[in-house]
Amino acid sequence: MRSGRPEEGEFAPYAAEDIAYVAGDDAGAALTSVAAETTQLFESLTADVPAYAPGKWTLKEVLGHLIDDERIFAYRALCVARCEPLSLPGFDEKQYVAAASFESRSIADLLREYRAVRAATTALFESLTSTEWLRTGMVNGYVASVRGLAFHIVGHELHHLRVIRERYI
Repeated sequence: MRSGRPEEGEFAPYAAEDIAYVAGDDAGAALTSVAAETTQLFESLTADVPAYAPGKWTLKEVLGHLIDDERIFAYRALCVARCEPLSLPGFDEKQYVAAASFESRSIADLLREYRAVRAATTALFESLTSTEWLRTGMVNGYVASVRGLAFHIVGHELHHLRVIRERYI
C-alpha cells in the first residue's frame, strides 16, 4: 500500500525542509532508495575521517544517530498507527549519541545494524493499510501522521547524507 505524500500539518514544522528533499509520494520506495544511497556512501568512506569541526559527530556517530533516529520514528509510527492515545515524548539526540559507544564499532558493524533496522522499518510500513497511513497522533508536542513520520525518517537521513558530502568528504 502506497503511503502518499504527507501534507503540511502531518509532521513537525522543523522537518519540512528535509521532507521536501524526499522524492515521490511513497515512503516505502523512498526508504529503499535512500538505504542503497546510505550504504554505498558509508561503504566508500574510511572510519578515520574526522569530525568536520570540534564538537561535531564523527561518521560512526552520524551512522549510529541515523539508526537510533529511525528506531524512534518507526516506534512513533507504530504507536500512531495503533491509535496510541498518549502523547509520545521527544528525545535528545546529542544525549543518545554521547551515551552510545559508536566509536568502538566498525563501520561494517554499524551498517549491519542499519540494514537490520531498515528491514524492520520496511516490514512495518509494508503492513499498513491506507487508513493506518493517515492516522495522526501527538508526537513531541506536534501532530504527526504515520506517513509524515515515515517521510521524516527519509528526509532526516537525506539531510545527514548532504552534510557528509558537504563537510566530511
